[in-house]
Amino acid sequence: MADWNPFTIGAATVEPGQRATVDLPVASLYTHTEMTMPVHVVHGKRPGPCLFLSAAIHGDEINGVEVIRRILRRKGLKRLRGTLIAVPVVNVYGFVNNYRYLPDRRDLNRFFPGSPAGSLTSRLADIFMEEIVSRCTHGIDFHTGSNHRINLPQIRSRVEDSEALRLARVFGAPVVVDAHVRDGSLRQAASELGIPMLLYEAGEALRFDEVAIRAGLRGTLRVMATIGMLPEQRIRPPVADPIVARSSSWARAPVSGIIRARAALGDRVEEDEALGYIADPFGAREETVLSPASGIIIGRLNLPLVHQGDAVFHVARFKDPPTAESVVEAFQQEYDPDQPTSY
Repeated sequence: MADWNPFTIGAATVEPGQRATVDLPVASLYTHTEMTMPVHVVHGKRPGPCLFLSAAIHGDEINGVEVIRRILRRKGLKRLRGTLIAVPVVNVYGFVNNYRYLPDRRDLNRFFPGSPAGSLTSRLADIFMEEIVSRCTHGIDFHTGSNHRINLPQIRSRVEDSEALRLARVFGAPVVVDAHVRDGSLRQAASELGIPMLLYEAGEALRFDEVAIRAGLRGTLRVMATIGMLPEQRIRPPVADPIVARSSSWARAPVSGIIRARAALGDRVEEDEALGYIADPFGAREETVLSPASGIIIGRLNLPLVHQGDAVFHVARFKDPPTAESVVEAFQQEYDPDQPTSY
């Protein structure tokens, strides 16, 4: 089409109806080994939005890598309108070392939009913003829990951003957390450019979670259909409307020791309910971990060894906890890993 031009990124040009993998150069290692950020571009035959998908901003958060891999294998991308920019591994340095941070020990998700003259982390953030984010109309960034913590599939967004909230509901994770943007985060940098972006949190670092991956895949396809990139009639809607959590808080370990969890991810709990018990290795003393509020557990620590003050259970608050509980149950049934995938 005359009004639909080739897409140029780095040194590559992708024609309408074509796709290509482009290696964006980033700082080499001190061994003289060249490093690149692999980017896959699917440039549709017809005009439409430009969506970026990014994962492994924290190098040990790998669920999103698998979500993006499955997206790129979809035969339906042949009917794509617009442009899909998929970056399964943003933090290539951390990814190859199973490490959350970059070699300079900085958290990439605190250095956006970055600087071409800054630290290694800041320079990588700048490349990602200039080559990827600034050219898009929408974005989805995939994360997991960190430090042995697992997250219930959830979208983090600001409810005051009507477009982001609309897409968060379409995505279909059971919970949407009304979360303030953090300084230096990708979500903040995208917001300042006026780009609606979803942050999907699900699963645990360095572990594949089939429920989290399936939900991420279907949610992404729903968003792509909603913004006009894929035929909407081919995408199944979520089984239940997500519930918005206006706030959340962590239950912290009152003492150091070994925790025996009583509550599970997705459980509905009441304020001051016992979530688990912490004892020393000899069992001489035991303390109860109490819920800080009534709500749903959306995150928890998997490692049983804790220090006093460690965050162990993440509880989200809802106006209607029973409804929230039913939404979580419907979600868990829909994404039962023992059931075959439908798309």
